Amino acid sequence: MSTEVWSICFMCTVRCPIRVMVANDDVVWIQGNPHVPGIEGALCAKGSAGLALLHDHERPQYPMIRTGERGAGQWRRAGWEEALDYVADKLKAIIQEHGGHSVVFGERTNLNTHISKTFMKAIGSPNHFTHDALCKGSVNTAFRSLTGYADPQVGVDYANTRHIVMYGRNIFEALEIAPINNLLKAMDKGAKLTYIDPRVSITATKADRYWMIRPGTDLALNYALIHTILKEKLYDQDYVRRWVSGLNELIAFVEPYTPEWAEAETGIPAGEIKNLAREMSEVKPACVFHYGYRGAHHPNEIYFRRSIIILNALMGSIEAQGGLFFKKGAAAAGRGDIGKYVSQEFPKINAPRFDGSGAEAFPIADSSHGNPQMLAHAIINEDPYPIKALIANRFEPLQSIPDSAQVRQALNKLDLIVAVDINFSEIAWYADVILPESIYLERADSIQMVSGLKPSLRIRKQAVTPRYDTKPAWLIWKEIATRLELGQYFPYETIEDIWNFQLKDMGVKIEDFDAKGFVSLTDKAILWDRKDGIKFKTPSGKIEFVSSLMEKAGFPSFPPYEPVAAPPEGRFRLLVGRCAAHTHVSTQNNLLLNELVPENELWIHTAAAAKLGIKDGQYVEVVSNPLNTNGKLKAKVTDFIHPEAVFMLHGFGKTVPAQTRCYLKGASDALLQENISDKVGGSPALDETLVQVRPVK
Repeated sequence: MSTEVWSICFMCTVRCPIRVMVANDDVVWIQGNPHVPGIEGALCAKGSAGLALLHDHERPQYPMIRTGERGAGQWRRAGWEEALDYVADKLKAIIQEHGGHSVVFGERTNLNTHISKTFMKAIGSPNHFTHDALCKGSVNTAFRSLTGYADPQVGVDYANTRHIVMYGRNIFEALEIAPINNLLKAMDKGAKLTYIDPRVSITATKADRYWMIRPGTDLALNYALIHTILKEKLYDQDYVRRWVSGLNELIAFVEPYTPEWAEAETGIPAGEIKNLAREMSEVKPACVFHYGYRGAHHPNEIYFRRSIIILNALMGSIEAQGGLFFKKGAAAAGRGDIGKYVSQEFPKINAPRFDGSGAEAFPIADSSHGNPQMLAHAIINEDPYPIKALIANRFEPLQSIPDSAQVRQALNKLDLIVAVDINFSEIAWYADVILPESIYLERADSIQMVSGLKPSLRIRKQAVTPRYDTKPAWLIWKEIATRLELGQYFPYETIEDIWNFQLKDMGVKIEDFDAKGFVSLTDKAILWDRKDGIKFKTPSGKIEFVSSLMEKAGFPSFPPYEPVAAPPEGRFRLLVGRCAAHTHVSTQNNLLLNELVPENELWIHTAAAAKLGIKDGQYVEVVSNPLNTNGKLKAKVTDFIHPEAVFMLHGFGKTVPAQTRCYLKGASDALLQENISDKVGGSPALDETLVQVRPVK
């Protein structure tokens, strides 16, 4: 007979609530939590493949200490006491000689991030960073520049929207269960979807309108939309008068950016641009120009993302039913805040961040996430000081940071690399020590505060005992800290201690999660009064088209548009993205998901392929012109991509032989991408690199 355990999936970063069925200390079934609105029992392919991850013998099974050269795959098994002593002794020596700031810590944001940040503050380092900046740092900055809120504090009311516009937000492949279900329900009721992308993705096939835009020209399109909305007075005049500053400056700025001008730049007919503006106005404010998730394409990313948010502001769709909303937390529901260990008092840290976040290099980027694309530069140039140790917790610098050859060169300068991981990732294989983390089914974690229109709490309980000699990360950080004589910052022994600390001011008990796996903090959707109750966090208390944040830092709010030149003959703009079967760089070796998508392909337009003598399914070599690096993968010859671009899935080209299912399959985009950044917003420009393509004879 099986029993149910409430948990939270971690096969990707969405963290859907799940019900896990367990029999004889083994997982026999996983499904979405049937009690959670929008989930209702559903689960994606990645979530279902958690079963394969649990039983995967190709994941790290015990602590390992390197014996040979870095990357050679020569290890010896170590017990936990020895491995933790080894890491602590190395860190202690590094900190004593170079200071705590010489240690950097990168991770994919998770339920225990408040504990890993505690660890870094305790050792005196400002250098905790997350994957978020590589994905959406410029989206974050754009929102803060206009509203004062960061992008994680903003949500989309998919269920009630009447028209949604997505710019490469490939929601039906880079998927989230609840938003997709809610969007599909809205579309069943007549909501429209407009999709804009140089490539025909799955989302494009679901759209009412699809535009194959010239790569890199989305900003021109949006300036023309803004021009039309203002010229024809299609905007929500009462909302804008009440909640917006800088309208006159915007009107003057967009005057030359007509739909006819944009047609020449984007390839989208002027009449179509005008029609979209009018259609959105007809259903305002229940409309959304989607601000995107991965906002890391081009050096002008900040201005593109700002233009999207400006469009929403003009429609009055910010804090509106069917539009965007600010996520409400425990306080809005009349509760105390959830406890976080990082809120303690720590010794003052005087050293600047290694990556220039919040300083000269990226003065208005969000330093709570950092700018990890600067890692190699900081290590190689010892700028602003020597970096001696890297701790990577499910963060993959060798496949997530552009110009991975330079990253590998930089890693060779470090005295210590520690990988806390569930996979033999590239960085784990290159580390000095691997501390294997128990997977999400084998551990319990900190309680999740789910902010939204109806804030709630969710819990991840341990479903089964670990299959191998692994530990949860929250225990690993405590045990290393204790060895560094910093255990006072981690006043817990068990996960129940952590839960009780988190819940102490909330009026919620652990037992309250037993029935459904979550606790609702309110039964009513919380939207602020649009007349006088919206709480923008800008100095003016309004949406600032002319941004005080940017102008104070010396950045213009409305820089002139710079035309995007077509690539030279024989070259293409390299675009990267995701599919529904894989999570970034972490699932390519999963037994089930590898069967669905075993390697990536290079999408190339039919006409371009014909010129180069490339046939569908043929292997081609992709050469990065800036870096003189190359990768080999199969060609997918198709009409469904813009002729100026080629496209490949992110996360392939693995070089770790222990991952036998994905070893040397496909090509790595990080090996080909030049490390260019949006210096205002903070994101890398992942779609800016030009490549050549030639057939492999």
